[in-house]
Amino acid sequence: MRCLFLTVLAALVSFHAQAAPHDAAFQKFLNADVIPAAKSAGVSDEILRRELSGLKPKTDLPGLIGPNGQGKAPEINFQAEFRAPANYFRDAQFNALVGPGRRLMEKHAGALSQIERQFGVPRRILLAIWARESGYGGARIPHDGLQVLATRAFMGQRRDYFKAETIAALKILQSGDVPRAVLKSSWGGALGQPQFMPSSYLKYAVDFDGDGHRDIWRSEVDTLASIANYLNKHGWATGRDWGYEAIIPDQISCSLEGPDNRMAISKWVSAGVTRVSGKPFPDHELPLGGNILMPAGRYGPAFIATENFYVLKEYNESDTYALFVGHLADRYGANKGFVAKWKPTRSTTRGAVRTLQERLQKKGHDVGGADGLIGFKTRRSIGKDQESQGYFATCWVG
Repeated sequence: MRCLFLTVLAALVSFHAQAAPHDAAFQKFLNADVIPAAKSAGVSDEILRRELSGLKPKTDLPGLIGPNGQGKAPEINFQAEFRAPANYFRDAQFNALVGPGRRLMEKHAGALSQIERQFGVPRRILLAIWARESGYGGARIPHDGLQVLATRAFMGQRRDYFKAETIAALKILQSGDVPRAVLKSSWGGALGQPQFMPSSYLKYAVDFDGDGHRDIWRSEVDTLASIANYLNKHGWATGRDWGYEAIIPDQISCSLEGPDNRMAISKWVSAGVTRVSGKPFPDHELPLGGNILMPAGRYGPAFIATENFYVLKEYNESDTYALFVGHLADRYGANKGFVAKWKPTRSTTRGAVRTLQERLQKKGHDVGGADGLIGFKTRRSIGKDQESQGYFATCWVG
């Protein structure tokens, strides 16, 4: 028994010996970096003492690379939005979200009408973002937001970014909108039901229920209005849809994808593009701009996207995220899936994609940066490279 006790004691001593250097370095980081910057940004000494006293790093968060950013970036994708699209669009997910979304539209019909009038964003889009971000507020958002942000500023991949977000979180606490116990975040530091980063909260959160607090954790109406304000401020074009599933014939190369290749939808129609439903594009959309969107290249559904699709990407930079939101918004009406199917594709890692991007860059292609994410610039660069070698362009890995 005594040997067992000594073994456990030795393990505890070893654990604390490993943890203590992180704690000491973290405190040094707060004192030397965060506190002076927060004071310069107007955060009071009282708030700094109250909120940072005894704060310890949360070292089990995904994607950390080590104190002061000394380490290797992870090769895997932690966020579903940055993986192959097929699993992201399972019908079961949408079927589970459509019914509750319709009921919430009825519950908040009056407030949603006011929000639409003020911000110009359709309610179905607002509900779809709310659903994707937090399951209409039902998702567990368990983490101490300030702790997560400060930890990422100390030992994450984007230290300067998260240092600024830590200071923004301190400003939220100083405003008195919510106490620290309510300031809950995801493991990535995104706050509340709409999953705003703290800087976005300060810019776009709205007190729409009139209680004097911008509460995106407990107020459904504040959540919806805050999402609407965010999209409005990022350029949502009132009266336009996000996009339309379409058939892009083989004679139109997938390497023409992207908003920088946008032209009047009528010109795409003249080139042979049709809607999958057989219906014409709405008359008011024909003279307006649209572009090809092929999130899995020739291995999945294709779309003509409007500028509003790219406003949705301002909320989350992933094409699949924006498409999920637009598709769910459509399904609040007729609950139907995409007409085209997602074809099987080979799984890959962020590191493998980064290597591919670096090879394409050496050949002179603009992949939008070797970040390991398969955006439209990477997809069309793959397509152009395939065509240069005499192959039919698929615009997808492998």
